[in-house]
Amino acid sequence: MHSPRRLALLLSCTKRSSLFSSHLTSHLNRTKKIFATSYSRRILVGSDLREVYYFPESNFRWLGQVREFCGYPGTAAVEQFSDDEYECDYENHPASSSVANVDEWKWKLSLLSRNEKDQEIVSRDKRDRRDYEQISNLAKRMGLYSEIYGKVVVVSKVPLPNYRPDLDDKRPQREVVIPLSLQRRVEGLLQEHIDRTQLSSGKTDNILDGTKSSDIVVDANKDEIPDSFLDGSVMEKVLQRRSLRMRNMQRGWQESPDGNKMLEFRKSLPSFKEKERLLQAIARNQVVVISGETGCGKTTQLPQYILESEIESGRGAFCSIICTQPRRISALAVAERVATERGEPLGDSVGYKVRLEGVKGKNTHLLFCTSGILLRRLLGDRNLDGITHVFVDEIHERGMNEDFLLIVLKDLLPRRPDLRLILMSATLNAELFSSYFGGAPMIHIPGFTYPVRANFLEDVLEITGYKLTSFNQIDDYGQEKMWKTQKQLAPRKKKNQITALVEDAVNKSNFENYSARTRDSLAYWAPDCIGFNLIEAVLCHICRKERPGAVLVFMTGWEDISCLRDQLKAHPLLGDPNRVLLLTCHGSMATSEQKLIFEKPPQNVRKIVLATNMAEASITINDVVFVVDCGKAKETTYDALNNTPCLLPSWISQASARQRRGRAGRVQPGECYHLYPRCVYEAFAEYQLPELLRTPLNSLCLQIKSLQVGSIAEFLSAALQPPESLAVQNAIHFLKMIGALDENENLTHLGKFLAILPVDPKLGKMLIMGAIFRCFDPILTIVAGLSVRDPFLLPQDKKDLAGSAKSRFSAKDYSDHMALVRAYEGWKDAEREGSAYEYCWRNFLSAQTLQAIHSLRKQFVFILKDAGLLDADTATNNKLSYNQSLVRAVICSGLYPGIASVVHRETSMSFKTMDDGQVFLYANSVNARYQTIQYPWLVFGEKVKVNTVFIRDSTGVSDSIVILFGSTLDCGDMAGHLKMLGGYIEFFMDPTLADCYIKLKEELEILLQKKLQDPEIDIHKEGKYLMLAVQELVSGDQCEGRFVFGRENKKPKDSKDTDRFTRDGTNPKSLLQTLLMRAGHSPPKYKTKHLKTNEFRALAEFKGMQFVGKPKRNKVLAEKDAAIEALAWLTQTSEKNHDEDDKSPPDVTDNMLKLLGKRRRSKRR
Repeated sequence: MHSPRRLALLLSCTKRSSLFSSHLTSHLNRTKKIFATSYSRRILVGSDLREVYYFPESNFRWLGQVREFCGYPGTAAVEQFSDDEYECDYENHPASSSVANVDEWKWKLSLLSRNEKDQEIVSRDKRDRRDYEQISNLAKRMGLYSEIYGKVVVVSKVPLPNYRPDLDDKRPQREVVIPLSLQRRVEGLLQEHIDRTQLSSGKTDNILDGTKSSDIVVDANKDEIPDSFLDGSVMEKVLQRRSLRMRNMQRGWQESPDGNKMLEFRKSLPSFKEKERLLQAIARNQVVVISGETGCGKTTQLPQYILESEIESGRGAFCSIICTQPRRISALAVAERVATERGEPLGDSVGYKVRLEGVKGKNTHLLFCTSGILLRRLLGDRNLDGITHVFVDEIHERGMNEDFLLIVLKDLLPRRPDLRLILMSATLNAELFSSYFGGAPMIHIPGFTYPVRANFLEDVLEITGYKLTSFNQIDDYGQEKMWKTQKQLAPRKKKNQITALVEDAVNKSNFENYSARTRDSLAYWAPDCIGFNLIEAVLCHICRKERPGAVLVFMTGWEDISCLRDQLKAHPLLGDPNRVLLLTCHGSMATSEQKLIFEKPPQNVRKIVLATNMAEASITINDVVFVVDCGKAKETTYDALNNTPCLLPSWISQASARQRRGRAGRVQPGECYHLYPRCVYEAFAEYQLPELLRTPLNSLCLQIKSLQVGSIAEFLSAALQPPESLAVQNAIHFLKMIGALDENENLTHLGKFLAILPVDPKLGKMLIMGAIFRCFDPILTIVAGLSVRDPFLLPQDKKDLAGSAKSRFSAKDYSDHMALVRAYEGWKDAEREGSAYEYCWRNFLSAQTLQAIHSLRKQFVFILKDAGLLDADTATNNKLSYNQSLVRAVICSGLYPGIASVVHRETSMSFKTMDDGQVFLYANSVNARYQTIQYPWLVFGEKVKVNTVFIRDSTGVSDSIVILFGSTLDCGDMAGHLKMLGGYIEFFMDPTLADCYIKLKEELEILLQKKLQDPEIDIHKEGKYLMLAVQELVSGDQCEGRFVFGRENKKPKDSKDTDRFTRDGTNPKSLLQTLLMRAGHSPPKYKTKHLKTNEFRALAEFKGMQFVGKPKRNKVLAEKDAAIEALAWLTQTSEKNHDEDDKSPPDVTDNMLKLLGKRRRSKRR
């Protein structure tokens, strides 16, 4: 707590001291104003009743007079200690009881609440750790927040993060050591660079601020071929002829037997009845909100109605429709379906465009694409020139791109009054979107679905006769993740989101209408578990006793799908391919596998599809009759306070549950098995939390700046549901840290390049740095690999073999990223030899993912060449790709500030980050297999909190790489002391080495800014010696330094007098004790107090004299400083006689005896 320190003055108020009490009462009456700001507490000490008064610091001078009046020594001996008692005394003190301590905290928290300036109280007192639970409850009742960090208790007015680096005495402090010969070589190359720069152009102007504008010419729509070069009247006639041809083709198809048959099917859809009303509403209003049940035909029919209407009226060639979908698979599937209904091949009037692939032509007038594709088009075409209609489908899912797109389109509509915007939702929350667009009209299309019977857990148990026990609900995650399986057996200490909702709902429910067996089962129900065994029992029941029809099983994510699939394959019925076709449905599955999902299975074979929540609305499997719903979804949430993404299963919303249930009634009456009680369903949230509120905003904020729409915070405040300000601030801070934004939130030269790359900003920076430093190919593979699903497969039954295969690719380089590079290069070699399939099978690699990496590489190369950052000669771009240390440096430049310290213990290693403290490596990381890691730091691209925080793919880097390629360096208070990340990371080194690092980093930054400002500059020629110095340093650093903890960072003392007591490792406490014993006196006693500044102050006492040291960060240093003060006083008269060249502590026994003797005689007098 940073409030004025208060002095606890103990005034004895015994019954025997009535005179003292009366005088004290008189004093208190005369100083009523002073005591109005104080408070008191009565305690019992022995047989005396004592009252403790707490005074503001401003009253210290007056309190000195009170001390003299009460018989205490003069004010010279008064020390302004905190409220905390001496640590050595409190344990035996009556006031140390929990009741007294909590009573004291009531006063502290009351004062904190009233004081506007103070934000928190920080305490290292053992009593407070002992009584933390009571203090925490007290703080909660007062509307305050509390947290315990190791040995520190904090109570604050604002929410507290899980980790506070400022309270961590063991945060990374690194002593950096490199060979002196290496330092000399680097200094020589650096000086050569500086000399040549000054000779060629004089002093280099500082361009770090990037104030000169530099336009990066980017064609965001290379595939768009405008017809603007044609004369307007000529173009009008061309389009009219094209429109006439389109009308003739459309009529021809509709009059054909196949077309007529397709038209009859389309007329049977519920949306056809609303066709005219829909067309009229769209013609009369700029924005229309349409909701419709699943299967009503809104996604496939509404865009067709508009296109057909425009073609029939002779305006087909003037019409251009874009329909966005939240997922790639949806855009592809819908485009194929619409093209089929129109009797055309895909790519004619109907096309699709998703990342890495697309089919469209010159005559395409209806384009299905992902929301991200439309957003990237808006970067180069802010007005969407030529587009007449925009459909935004599945807006109820509230994806981040969809919410972002709505903000941009709302801003665009006033500039394009002719543009029509149609919002489509599968749920009935259309009012929210209607009000966002100023009361836009709403149209609901009732769906034609067969009735679906909902069976909740209590019904499922009755139907199947399955009995839940404490053991048959344990989900089997295989040998590799035995910890995850075993964890389900351990009792939970804390409630999580899953259990908290269930406990309240179940306690209020009554299951009297169900059998005793069912009630017993419900008592054992474990909501944390997915319920693999229960799902298996339900599927067996369906296969044995229910009518034919496909089964759709909703799971939380790919890991659970994979584990359940392996379990079902081992079942005699469900694993029989002659009776069951077992398929999976997830976001990154291959196109060939996607088609199997929609096809009908062979006769007498039941299709079972294990799917993620993408099957709720994005795709429709027509033959589904049964749905099994686990009730959970694994979604990424974002903890802005701790700046950490979290990936935890959570309950779905009621809207999602209805969506899942509705998938069963497409072709006949269906059944839905909800594996949770009805009372739990009723406790679900009505709708899902928008993605904008549960993901980091780094990429989004960069896109906002590239659209040139002003302040990021102001822009996002216009969202349907704006994100919290802390999440926005975190994103802006990150973009500034990596150099994408300047201090005024304007795009820098680097930021402009990052905005044109369709990847996360940190990966984009890595790609750009790889191009600049000419080690492009390995970096290209790494960035492409981190942009898709992990290509390293981990089958449940062969995880050890798969892990060993990945380790072989790492080649003991302590890098997951280098393992990825080698795996891809091996695949390319095998592909050239025609053995790619065998290579992937042997090394547990996904051929589909490797192919996606290959495609992404091509896309990135095209973008960077177009931006001028790549040379036309591939060999030039990869001139330094052999230098693995330089590749590590470029990886660090992109992934920073994702950095963890690697501290070796006796039998293990610990990893620590700035935001999270202790973290762990994912089990499938190559670095998790090592007992020791040679590098002091790991850089990582992603961290996620499951139960604890895990970091994914990582690479070991040296001190020099972190210093040169990390963020801004700050100089500490002493020579050779450098800091990063606001002082969280500290480096100590020789001052000349620190100067070398600082100069080298400054010159490198200037050179990089020149390159970004003018991509035509060859920095390897202009800055030849500087680039050589960088290569020399990162390659030559052998990580010879060490981690230290608790090292003092403060300025050296001005006085040389006290230096003699600490030189050569001398312990001042031992020296003081030796001198006193020589003089025939007892050793000194030390008392240490914890101050409210989070520091300690010690008092050394002997022969009635007290010597107080300066505040220090821990007790040991505080006691040493108090000993130094005592030694300085004892030796003060011998300074003149002490030889200045003699650096050893002086022998001052004679002088000390005289001083002590005088002190004794004066006391006798």
